[in-house]
Amino acid sequence: MEPTRRTARIAGVFYLILILSGMFSLLYVPSELIVWDNPAKTVENIKTSENLFRLGILSGLVCFTCFIFLPLTLYKLFQEVNKNHAVLMVVLALVSVPISYVSITYQIDVLTLINDSETLKAFTLDELYAKVMLLLKSSNNGDLVAHIFWGLWLFPFGYLVYQSGFLPKFLGIMLMLGCFGYLIDFLGYFLCESYGETLLATIAGLPSAIGEIGICLWLLTIGIKVAKVPQGK
Repeated sequence: MEPTRRTARIAGVFYLILILSGMFSLLYVPSELIVWDNPAKTVENIKTSENLFRLGILSGLVCFTCFIFLPLTLYKLFQEVNKNHAVLMVVLALVSVPISYVSITYQIDVLTLINDSETLKAFTLDELYAKVMLLLKSSNNGDLVAHIFWGLWLFPFGYLVYQSGFLPKFLGIMLMLGCFGYLIDFLGYFLCESYGETLLATIAGLPSAIGEIGICLWLLTIGIKVAKVPQGK
C-alpha cells in the first residue's frame, strides 16, 4: 500500500479503538454503576462490581491515549490538503487529553477512598457517600469541559475531509455539524439539569455519531484514493 493509504488504515484503527473504548468507559460503565440520586446504591455498585469500574478506568485511559495518536496520524494524512487547518485540528484535539486524564484521576481516587482502611476511618458512612459522589461528579464535570474540545477539533477535521477530494464530502459535513452538536451538549448540560432527557440532546449527537463512525469505517474498509490528493496550500 502507498504510504498515505497505509496512514488512512492506521488512523481508522486508532479511531475504532477510540470509539469502542470511549463507549465502554463513558457510556456503558457509568450507566451500569452510577445512580446519581442514590449515593448508597452507587457505592454498593462500585464495591460489588469493582472489576467493571476498573475496566472502565483502563478503557478510558486507552481511549484518551488513542486521542493523542489519532490526530497526529490524521495530520500526516491531511497536511497536504491544508497544513494550517491540520495543525489546528491536532491542537484542539490534544488540548482535551490532559483534561480527560484528570477526570480519570478522580475515578481512581474513588477506588482509593473505598478500599483504603485508614481513609475509611476518617469518614462516617454519609460522609463517604458524599465524598464518592463528589469525586464522580468532578470526573463527569471534567468530561463535560472536554466536550468543548471534542467538538471544536471536528470542525477543522470535517473541513479537511470535505476539501480532501479523497474522502466523502458528506462525512466532512457531518463532522463539522458534529462540532456544533458537542457545543450544544456542553451548554445544555451546563445550563439545564434535565437536558439529557430532551429531544435536543438526542438530535445534537447524531451528526457527530454519523460523521465519526462513518469516517472510521470508511478509513478502515475503503481507505483513500491516493491519486486525488491535492497539492498543499
